[in-house]
Amino acid sequence: MQNKRKMHRHTCTVPVDGKQGGPFDASRTVDFSEGGLGLISNRRLPLNKEIAIQLDLSEQGQSALVLGTVQWVNQIAQTDNFRIGVAFKEMFQGSRAYVKGYLRGQ
Repeated sequence: MQNKRKMHRHTCTVPVDGKQGGPFDASRTVDFSEGGLGLISNRRLPLNKEIAIQLDLSEQGQSALVLGTVQWVNQIAQTDNFRIGVAFKEMFQGSRAYVKGYLRGQ
């Protein structure tokens, strides 16, 4: 399978905070770039679903608010989990600069 990503992804394995019972309950990120992020979740998200994401990027509370779109969903073999690709559609209030700065430090 050919990698169609436009930007290099950085490994980033952290839990995702979400409302209990919601689509991000028991999810975690696996990679992250200026253009999107990858998740593992026990819930299948619908393709093209728009989701608001707040990325906490520093211990000082610096965060980025982005609107993402689910691009693809694949079930992970022999598990009940799904690998989900989310592309950032829009970044709000200086979020692009926060994300770039965070990734430069990785």
